[in-house]
Amino acid sequence: MKRPSTTAPTAPAAPVAPEAAPTAPAAPVAPVAGPACGAHAARAGAVPRPRADAVRNRERILAAAREAFVEFGSAAPLDEVARRAGIGNATLYRHFPDRDTLVHHVVLFTTERVTASAEASLAEEPDAFAALCRFTHTAADERIGALCPMLADGFDQDHPELLAARTALAEAVETLLAAGQESGLVRADIGVGDLMVALSQLSRPLPGTACFDTDRFAHRHLQLFLDGLRTPARSELPGSAATLEDLTLKTM
Repeated sequence: MKRPSTTAPTAPAAPVAPEAAPTAPAAPVAPVAGPACGAHAARAGAVPRPRADAVRNRERILAAAREAFVEFGSAAPLDEVARRAGIGNATLYRHFPDRDTLVHHVVLFTTERVTASAEASLAEEPDAFAALCRFTHTAADERIGALCPMLADGFDQDHPELLAARTALAEAVETLLAAGQESGLVRADIGVGDLMVALSQLSRPLPGTACFDTDRFAHRHLQLFLDGLRTPARSELPGSAATLEDLTLKTM
């Protein structure tokens, strides 16, 4: 008869069983501590990822500013940049507190994208001239003319971030051009600077004009330019081949 009396006190232990229920969810919590979970990773000391909408806004701003800088120069109204990006001015300034910061990041954004296009072109095209053509047209679509602020007075060309990006770009385009010249498909009397200047000049509107719809002409004119790079050369070029160092010295 003492047995029932022992079980009677254990009856309240039934509510204790639900306390084991919280430990049941604890099992799924262990896998969540992996990199996929932002909240738990943050508690573990990892840097939280930026929100997806913030990343989208930043990319929209950079793309819109790149377009505006190609058309109007780096002094383009920031209100116009915000309008093109489809955001408010407050959002623009939250990402880029002043014009210099925005110009810096537009140049970096464009440089990195053009570098990636040079590397992909050489890796994926069947021959070096096809790679050069693909790079040239892609760089025009990437608005390479937005790099012109790098030649302007007052622009911080020696910022470590920009120096690294510019070096990577120079190496990628030099490798691409050298591949064409070594294969005998591209004339030997041009340099990277010649290519970059022509790209910039042929893919952006003339300053001070309303001729902003130049895309339909740019690729035609670029292809004419590319045909002039084929071997055998039809004529002798005046002067000497231009390097990227020549451009930074503003000798053009």
